[in-house]
Amino acid sequence: MSSSKKKTFLKKILSLFSVVRGYNILVLVFAQYLASIFIFSSEDDATKVIFDIDLFFIVLASVCVIASGYIINNFYDSKVDRINRPVKTGIDNYVKQETKLSIYFTLNFLGFVFGFLVSWKAALFFAVYIFGIWFYSHKLKKMPFMGLISATILTILPFFAIFVYYKNFSKIIFVHAIFLFLVIMVRELIKDLENIKGAIANNYQTFTVAYGELKTKQFSLLLLLLTLFPIVILFSYPELSYMKYFFYIALITLIYVGFYLWKSNTRSQYRFLHNILKLLLLIGVCCLVFIDTSLILEKVIDRLN
Repeated sequence: MSSSKKKTFLKKILSLFSVVRGYNILVLVFAQYLASIFIFSSEDDATKVIFDIDLFFIVLASVCVIASGYIINNFYDSKVDRINRPVKTGIDNYVKQETKLSIYFTLNFLGFVFGFLVSWKAALFFAVYIFGIWFYSHKLKKMPFMGLISATILTILPFFAIFVYYKNFSKIIFVHAIFLFLVIMVRELIKDLENIKGAIANNYQTFTVAYGELKTKQFSLLLLLLTLFPIVILFSYPELSYMKYFFYIALITLIYVGFYLWKSNTRSQYRFLHNILKLLLLIGVCCLVFIDTSLILEKVIDRLN
C-alpha cells in the first residue's frame, strides 16, 4: 500500500472513530465491565466475569447499537453540526454518507445478532433500543421535554441490560441510577444551551429553544438540587464504602456547576460545564471499584431466602 493510500485509509478510520464517538464507546465498555464486576455480579473471581461469554455478547451488542446510534444521529444532525461543530463536521464528512449508512445497518444487524446469541429477550431489548435511538434522532430530539427525557433514558439503557442480565435488585443500585439520571439530564440541558445556535437555525424545538436560556438554567438548578437527595440516601448505605468520597467530590462539583451555570452566557462556558459533568461521570465509573460488593450480595441473598 502506497503512503498516500495509507494516509487516506487512516483519515477514513479517524473519521469513522469521530462519527461513532469512539472515545465514548471505550468508556462505555469500561463502565459496563466495572459495573458487572463490582456491582451486579455475584462472582468473587473477576476473571469469570471478564470471560463470561454472554456478558461479552451483551457488551458487543451495546457497542454496535450505540455506535450505529451515533451514525444516524450524525446523519440527521449534519446541518446543525456544521454550525455547532464545524471542525468535527469536516472530519466526519471524510467518509461518504452512503458508507456511513451501510455501516449503520450492518452494526444494527450485528447488535441484534449478538443479543440473540444471549437470548431472544436480549435480542428484543436491542431491537427496541435500535428503534428508540432512530426515533429519538428522527423525531424526539426536536421536542423540548421528550427529547430531554429520551436522551437521558437512552444513555442509561446499556447499564439496564447488564442489570437485567444479573438480576441484581439491590436498592443502592436504584438510588445510584436516580443520581445518574439527574446528572445526565443536567448535562443534556447544558448541551442544549451550548448548541442553541444550530438548533435555532435548523428549527429544532429543544428545551432551550422552546423555553429560553433562563428557564433552562432554572430547571437545571432544580435538577442539581434534586441530586442532593440520592446522595444523602447513598451515604446511609455501608456498602458504599470508600466510594462515599466520590460523592463528596460530586457534591462540591455539582454546587460549583450550579453557581457557574447561573453566571454563564457563552458557548465556551457551557462547553466547559458540559466537560466537567462528563469528567465527573467518568470518575464515578472508575470509583465503582470502591463499592463493597459483599454487602450488596448479602442483602440480595437475604431477600431471596
